[in-house]
Amino acid sequence: MAKYLTHIFSGIAVESIRGSMEYLIESIEFDSRKACSSSIFFAIQGTNTDGHLYLQQVVENGCQVIVVQKLPEFTIDNCTVILVRDSLRALALASANFFDNPSKKLKIVGVTGTNGKTTIATLLHSAFTNLGYACGLLSTVVNKIGQIDVPATHTTPDSVQLNSLLAQMVDSRCEYVFMEVSSHAIHQERIGGLTFTGAIFSNITHDHLDYHKTFAEYRNVKKRFFDELNSSAFALTNCDDKNGMIMLQNTLAKKYTYALKSPADFKVKVLENQFSGMLLNINGKEVWTKLIGEFNASNVLAIYATGILLNQDEFQLLQVISSLESVSGRFQYLKSKTSITAIVDYAHTPDALENVLSTIASIRKKEQKVLTIVGCGGDRDSTKRPEMARIASEMSDQVILTSDNPRSEDPHEILNQMMKGILVDKLGSTLSISDRAQAIKTAVAMSNPNDIILIAGKGHEKYQEIQGIKYDFDDVEITKSMFDLIGK
Repeated sequence: MAKYLTHIFSGIAVESIRGSMEYLIESIEFDSRKACSSSIFFAIQGTNTDGHLYLQQVVENGCQVIVVQKLPEFTIDNCTVILVRDSLRALALASANFFDNPSKKLKIVGVTGTNGKTTIATLLHSAFTNLGYACGLLSTVVNKIGQIDVPATHTTPDSVQLNSLLAQMVDSRCEYVFMEVSSHAIHQERIGGLTFTGAIFSNITHDHLDYHKTFAEYRNVKKRFFDELNSSAFALTNCDDKNGMIMLQNTLAKKYTYALKSPADFKVKVLENQFSGMLLNINGKEVWTKLIGEFNASNVLAIYATGILLNQDEFQLLQVISSLESVSGRFQYLKSKTSITAIVDYAHTPDALENVLSTIASIRKKEQKVLTIVGCGGDRDSTKRPEMARIASEMSDQVILTSDNPRSEDPHEILNQMMKGILVDKLGSTLSISDRAQAIKTAVAMSNPNDIILIAGKGHEKYQEIQGIKYDFDDVEITKSMFDLIGK
């Protein structure tokens, strides 16, 4: 694929242009090591480094077009220099142009929120696939072009990858695309220039404050996604969340609400809740779902509401919803030979952990003991660590604090910070075991028949990141092996 520079910059505001625009471009790069004579290089001011520091290297590599938001101090000959106000925004718009604006040829629904993004987006993809449509999926767990899996490295890919994937979806004749939209992606302009058919807000709770610094900033970044929708799109918000209606304040899109507990356009009531699933009443219609817990009742309602807003037949939609399976690592449970129930869940925020433990509490029998294994990631928001431990100790019979992805941090220090949140009267029923596999083994050994083990924090992840190295680690597979090893 190749495009002329004039085409790539069509409709993009620039501060100045020094040099020729008559170049044929074969790739868009923001990694200086990949820039070459046939590419255009965008100098991005990132959180860890600044692409402007590598301009000399880029030019020496033969790159003839560079985009900057501050002019270099040295003279660059035989090279076009384009000055823009915001390199990230320009990168997103240029990427959309380079791939012929694929989002305009698809019906894209974006899902944002702290919890529920993966479940809603993934199950929408499954539902619409079962309704007979060719669909794309962009999620934390996996990207899909129709039924073909493409590994996911970020919740939302960078704007070049994103438009490339969308273009492949167009080529594969996909009609709908369901995608997670993270706060990082909104803030870093990864979705800049995309046309959305609809947007869904699930909820917002304590998370990513290492990046956004304040909760207000985190919330306002989410809101910006809705602010930028056009009048032909729909905006669907969970009004059970106290920030739900804030998302709709300035949007031009058609506004809709869904809720479990509040007045809303779309309503759900949980009639029965058990480990095998739930019986729900959705807008007056009863439907059985294999998903579990009030938080999933809200997720199912978001899927139903989206289907209705996308003009799907209600009866067929409810039939499809009743057949949906839980998403990998989201309240995924397995049974041992002695009927111990292990639940693997991605819950890595205080709110998500509380939701999962509340669901377990609503289903468990009085004699069933709940053991919770939980950790917190390194190099991430440290303020939630004691809160996660407090919730676990308050809502479990036994707690084992362990490593999540410690990354560059000392796992013992993370555990020490978590221990500060343990309730005083629960210190005797709390263990701290930094080795995650050993923590799971210990929980299985301590469990009696019919007890419940919650393994929280990593969910679908197949690795554990320690000091920059990703080691193979799968909570589900480790748990199965411990069941076999201990004979339970």
